[in-house]
Amino acid sequence: MEFRRIERFPPYVFSIVNELKMAARRSGEDIVDLGMGNPDIPTPEAVVEKLKEAVDNPRNHRYSASRGIPKLRAAVSSLYERAWGVDIDPETEAVAVIGAKEGLSHLAWVLCEPGDSVLVPEPTYPIHTYAMILAGANLTSIPMTHESDFFGDMVKAYERSEPKPRVVLCSFPHNPTTAMVDINFFEQLVDFAKSRGVMVIHDLAYADLVFDAERAPSFLQARGAKDVGVEFFSMSKSYSMPGWRLAFCVGNPEMVGALTKLKSYLDYGVFQPIQIAGIIALNECGEVPKQIREVYRSRRDALCEGLDRIGWEMPVPEATMFAWAPIPEEFKHMGSLDFAKHLVHEGKVAVSPGIGFGNQGDGFVRFALVENEQRIRQAVRGMRRAIEMGPPK
Repeated sequence: MEFRRIERFPPYVFSIVNELKMAARRSGEDIVDLGMGNPDIPTPEAVVEKLKEAVDNPRNHRYSASRGIPKLRAAVSSLYERAWGVDIDPETEAVAVIGAKEGLSHLAWVLCEPGDSVLVPEPTYPIHTYAMILAGANLTSIPMTHESDFFGDMVKAYERSEPKPRVVLCSFPHNPTTAMVDINFFEQLVDFAKSRGVMVIHDLAYADLVFDAERAPSFLQARGAKDVGVEFFSMSKSYSMPGWRLAFCVGNPEMVGALTKLKSYLDYGVFQPIQIAGIIALNECGEVPKQIREVYRSRRDALCEGLDRIGWEMPVPEATMFAWAPIPEEFKHMGSLDFAKHLVHEGKVAVSPGIGFGNQGDGFVRFALVENEQRIRQAVRGMRRAIEMGPPK
């Protein structure tokens, strides 16, 4: 049988490490899981209580609004005004999506057709790449490192592409590299997009997980941003609601309208009690993102201090719930997948191999800060053993 839409997909390398982890656990081994970025912090109690109340009301069991109920869209619009000083029209410039992955994937369908070209960073979160592949688009990669001039590299990538890209997708703070940008970058990006007729998608998944500022800048703060692009804001990290699958696409009314039209054919929206609970999160839980950020800061510090003690050098992340670590020199020849396997077997620690985020990531592994400080220190002790053993013979 042929499955044409997924023929361009490589093996999902994260599942290889996950299967090793599960096999080790089944045999009784204690594996510290710093692999998948699955937040372990509980959802705010007020949000959970509102969900329970809303579930008890039979009216909320019916089909909901595909684009999100009016009060939910008003709530995210209000958040943008409070947090970033950005005016969002909840009727024409905001749509609720069933998680940012769903929203990005369906937006790709309405922006691209087979043969179109798209600019995407590498390494990057896999859906940024595969949403475009599913839409049939050709990808031009922009190399992404802590030290790189991302804007300059983006312009070079655009100029060497044929046909010229019609979309650029980026995400800051960035997963997996944890790189940050300032508002000046977004100003440049808007000018670039306007001068070349390019549309912009910005994924602001880690808006509140910034350790040396109140929050990350929004793409929509840049002058004229709504003329050229949209931004995705997710409830998963800021409010620790990953399994609830609630996010938003906001910005350019034509792009939002196109996504809204497609979704009206494909789904009936998020389960309405979740939407109602989301309103409580956005309107009444303003301190929660700060509290969540401090949990991740403590875990980041435990990991970075531990790695430093064992001689594993790594830039200290300024943002996100991840750390992006270059593979120690002695192990670089193994590549990230085999090195990740080595850490599971000998260190009893699961991490994400950098190759899963694109070929440019193969010299790195990603740590997710989804275990408490005690478990992170246990992981560091295990990694010390694995590194002291040296590469497998």
